[in-house]
Amino acid sequence: MPDAARQPLLHDLVACVAAPTTVLSAPDGQIRATGAHGALIADVRVISRAELTVDGAEPEPVAGISTGPGAAEFIGLVRSLGDPVADPTVWVRRARTAVPDGCAETVTLVNATDRDIDALVEIRLAADLAGIETVKAGGSGSPVPFRARGAGFELDHAALTASILAETVEATEPTEAAEAAVTDDGGLLRWRVTVPRRGEHAVTWSVRAADPQAAVVAAPHPAQFAAPGIVADDRRLAPFVARAVADLAALRMATAADPESQFVAAGSPWYLTLFGRDSLWAARMLLPLGTDIAEGTLRTLAARQGTVVDVATAEEPGKILHELRRAEFAFADTALPPVYYGTVDATPLWVCLLADAWRWGMSESVVAQLLPAAERALAWMVDFGDSDGDTFVEYVDRTGRGLANQGWKDSGDSVRFADGRIAAGPIALAEVQGYVHEAALAGADLLDAFGRPDADRWREFAQALATKFREQFWVADERGPYPAMALDGDKRPVDAVASNMGHLLSSGMLTPGEASLIADRLVHPSMSTGFGLRTMSSDSGGYSPLSYHCGSVWPHDTAIAVHGLGRAGFTDQAAELAEGLLAAGAAFSDRLPELFGGFDRTDLPVPVPYPAACRPQAWSAAAAIVTVQALLGLEADVPNSRVRLRPSRRIGALSVSGLRIAGRRLAVSAAADGTCAAEVEGGGISIDVPR
Repeated sequence: MPDAARQPLLHDLVACVAAPTTVLSAPDGQIRATGAHGALIADVRVISRAELTVDGAEPEPVAGISTGPGAAEFIGLVRSLGDPVADPTVWVRRARTAVPDGCAETVTLVNATDRDIDALVEIRLAADLAGIETVKAGGSGSPVPFRARGAGFELDHAALTASILAETVEATEPTEAAEAAVTDDGGLLRWRVTVPRRGEHAVTWSVRAADPQAAVVAAPHPAQFAAPGIVADDRRLAPFVARAVADLAALRMATAADPESQFVAAGSPWYLTLFGRDSLWAARMLLPLGTDIAEGTLRTLAARQGTVVDVATAEEPGKILHELRRAEFAFADTALPPVYYGTVDATPLWVCLLADAWRWGMSESVVAQLLPAAERALAWMVDFGDSDGDTFVEYVDRTGRGLANQGWKDSGDSVRFADGRIAAGPIALAEVQGYVHEAALAGADLLDAFGRPDADRWREFAQALATKFREQFWVADERGPYPAMALDGDKRPVDAVASNMGHLLSSGMLTPGEASLIADRLVHPSMSTGFGLRTMSSDSGGYSPLSYHCGSVWPHDTAIAVHGLGRAGFTDQAAELAEGLLAAGAAFSDRLPELFGGFDRTDLPVPVPYPAACRPQAWSAAAAIVTVQALLGLEADVPNSRVRLRPSRRIGALSVSGLRIAGRRLAVSAAADGTCAAEVEGGGISIDVPR
């Protein structure tokens, strides 16, 4: 396969993110005309090259440091200008900041010698305005000509307009103004500077872009959530959560049509937009920090809920969309339209989020406004989701250009039998039946609470679904019974042991005995790596630790299992998997990527990156929040004025302040012996603790 057709690797790049902007560079700070390097704004790569030289040579890299979700600093040596001694005496600091409409850099030359130094600082720039789908496929766009304007440039294109500005920071010594020269392949910014003895000199440049075709925009208001205060025996927990909350704040977005409703974009760089499933899961995991993101996500998706049958977009009445783009997203054998509905799980997950947000205290007036959309989503599960009338919700791509698999494991080879064979559709995924069951029960509770009809219908449907699931999904191997990951088009169980079963623990469809069997499977060495949960058992024929969905570890997948285990009373197993996530988080500088390799911790003592994984990724970051919730055994029930606590005894002491319930502050503490307490600002909510 030619290099140009390969998806670029991301694991060794430094990312600065302020949605909808992502800036990716090498660890030395250079943005080179290769791979995924560049400044991408709203799915368009505005800057494809930004290479720094001092007196014609690149600085020798020493450090590349992430200083926040949207900031990084790079330090390099300029030994040609320094004293002829072993210690570095002249170096450069390159500080980069991403903002929603572009990025800026400050380049500072530091002179530790006893003499003034004259230097030529240059930034060589290029732009290709390639779409994100082109970049993801390893391609590039055509060079875009620069037009000089003062000490900078302008770019004009059908896609967007951009301006590049160079400045000289006020210095103690005289210096020439910045120069901007158009080159054959872009533009060149140049500063001739004098750096005083024992002093420094800084210059800056920035790019700003406007994209009138953007489907999503930066969230216009500050984040309504903040990192909770954490005091824990496990010192990994507080920085893990703090970094996650900062990354989630950087991923906040809104649509151009409704800028007041915020949601969390799926991840950078490939998925920095609205994704039904991803945004719903992230909002659900964020509920202990408040319901604002949940409300914005629900409103944004309800506004685009399907109304007609359209095979080309996979739209159906009541269905929740999969993703929203500025243009067609073509990659490999797929070509997804700008508004694409090819997801089987976003619709029941929308109902689940609405019910959960209600339980965490979202305004009843907001819930009432959204109930008609919930009723349409429930109806979709039967009228369209169950296409063959067998009670199960399944999917199939009818265009040949959409996603072949439409659950969260959406790669083409993710649904496999134990012997490694790939299943043929229509596919009924195990976890989707769990979501549908949970949505039916949650929907019934909402309908009853708000005086609307049909609650009994959905409870009866849930009971029938649970019975049929028990009859058709459960299989057995040498270790005993377990639920298959799916049924194929012939209704045969797809019997690979996979993490899908972990999503069933919160569904309400399992007996205690069934839940116990799943709990034991999840912590078996074939599934648990010590850093998290494999997507597929290492005993399966299709297993590969560096596959996308057949043996890798996805942090959100593990966190969902951790939460489900805790709710089902399996606190030891929940704590074991949670400890793995904390270990992985520490190894990745507290920023869990989208996924990483499924190698065993006893074999390799640090997690192995999946080279093309996004980071930050919304549900990987949100995994930190739901993990804390699971370790505390924290569940909210505002409609019944109750908070429940069932902390794990394996985590040591843990106190968390600054949580939110019904818009009020919530503080929770758990001692090492399992005793616990909670306090809600203003009172009026009873605390259910173990006795």
